[in-house]
Amino acid sequence: MANTTKHDLIADVSKCTGLTQADTKIVVEELLETIAAILEDGKNIEIRGFGTFYTKVRKPRPARNPKTGEVVPLFKRIVPLFKYSSELKKRVTDSLLERNLHPQI
Repeated sequence: MANTTKHDLIADVSKCTGLTQADTKIVVEELLETIAAILEDGKNIEIRGFGTFYTKVRKPRPARNPKTGEVVPLFKRIVPLFKYSSELKKRVTDSLLERNLHPQI
């Protein structure tokens, strides 16, 4: 199953809304930029029925370079995450199973 790129997303939204691809590109890029800016401010974004974008602090820990076996420190960091809603999970699961597109379970 191939990935959908930002370009594909813009084309699909443009087709559904009747907006030009140029206008849709502006909207999609601004939406993504706004999501990133809100996360940079340390805030969560909850979209009911879809999911929540949030950040999480990862504790420092030792890691191992798989090539050399050398232990290297991973420092404390903050990472962006996405938690899907139960509605999105059900919709995707039901659709994929109905169309037999889901990888072997």
